[in-house]
Amino acid sequence: MLIDLRTYTIRPGGMPGQLALYQKFGYPIQLRYMGEPHFYLTAESGELNTIVHGWVYDSAADREEKRGRMAKDPDWKVYLEENAKAANVVAQRTSLMVPAPFAPPIPMPKIHT
Repeated sequence: MLIDLRTYTIRPGGMPGQLALYQKFGYPIQLRYMGEPHFYLTAESGELNTIVHGWVYDSAADREEKRGRMAKDPDWKVYLEENAKAANVVAQRTSLMVPAPFAPPIPMPKIHT
């Protein structure tokens, strides 16, 4: 199992716009290819203006295959263009992680077609 942990820093004041943009353009496409995220969170304290989300994959190959198919979807390209125009994201960090041996099982996401 592989967890794709993503952290985005959003420009101050840009969080409502970024969440609305992602909900409208990005989330429906990701559901088609990767299913529900394990979590999708916004910071209430600490490093504010931060979005953190985690996606569950069987393996690195599973991640590569799903993200590769999504990258070819014209709707994903629209999301990327809208996201660039909005300029809400100022930084992105991606970490690929595996559960510790004693971690509780993480269910695979259901793909929405």
